[in-house]
Amino acid sequence: MKKYTIGLIRVLTLENMELLNLHGKLIEKTFPELRVISKCIEDQPHGIYDRKSEEIAKPKILRLVREFKNIGVDAIIISCAADPAVKEARREVHVPVIGAGSAVASLALAKSRKIGVLNLTEETPEVIKEILGENLVAEEHPEGVRNTLDLMTEEGKTAAIEAAKRLKEKGAEVIVLGCTGMSTIKIAPVLEDAVGIPVIDPVLASGAVALYVLRSKDVWRELNEDKG
Repeated sequence: MKKYTIGLIRVLTLENMELLNLHGKLIEKTFPELRVISKCIEDQPHGIYDRKSEEIAKPKILRLVREFKNIGVDAIIISCAADPAVKEARREVHVPVIGAGSAVASLALAKSRKIGVLNLTEETPEVIKEILGENLVAEEHPEGVRNTLDLMTEEGKTAAIEAAKRLKEKGAEVIVLGCTGMSTIKIAPVLEDAVGIPVIDPVLASGAVALYVLRSKDVWRELNEDKG
């Protein structure tokens, strides 16, 4: 089985190595063909939670993109549902750059045309809105949650479950997690059990897209070589 190396960028400053590598481990466990190297941006202990924090993060993300370029990875994942600096990063490197937001929204459309988004705060990331369009039927966020650290509390998890229930009541047939902090607390299966509809995780969605992009290129080349 061929292995592909993925550079993964966390947009939350993390000193704990287990937490830093958690998104990469989730991807590796789900997609054994992928080997993930994780790095995080500096001086943003609360991550990206609004447009101002996103703009501050962008140059830091691009610095890590250049580091991965020098290492030589097969693809880069920016593990944030807002897809910060994805467009700019694609101009910096020749390998695929995948944003968790566009990945999760695209996979959700394969499941349903009635999609609800569970956000970290009140605002759905623009990239998710653009992709879902009129298929976005409801938006919610956990009450009392302001950043990804709040999600890691029991109160934050309970608030997320209640918000997911409201999405279903509003007609959602599939729930998109609009924040990769929800991947950190592994809440997708908890929400599925609580509300009874599919929940699409942004970190796993980005891994799925990365594997498709990398593996399909090799498969087509192998098939063409066999023809010759």
